[in-house]
Amino acid sequence: MAWAVLLVSALFETVWAVGLPRTDGFTRLGPSVGVVAAMVVSVYGLSLATRVLPVGTAYAVWTGVGALGAVVYGILVLGEPRTAGRLVCLGLILAGVAGLRLLSPSGH
Repeated sequence: MAWAVLLVSALFETVWAVGLPRTDGFTRLGPSVGVVAAMVVSVYGLSLATRVLPVGTAYAVWTGVGALGAVVYGILVLGEPRTAGRLVCLGLILAGVAGLRLLSPSGH
């Protein structure tokens, strides 16, 4: 269960990260409220996951999945570069996240 909570919270990290530009420096109310809400859900989920998972593992997976989501969003939606080097680096992040998952306690 801890891994599922961690994954959902990491997806909310992606949501707030890609939403930040829409806040225009937190001067636009609607997007700012959405981003802050996603931040709260994301950090709360991380805190729940660390009840069971080691904090270093949970944080690394949380940031890794969040980063992967933000970059994939950038490539697919915003037209950011899809170079071989970027894709290799994304693969390395994914391998690190998968490795941490495979080598860490399962959680409940």
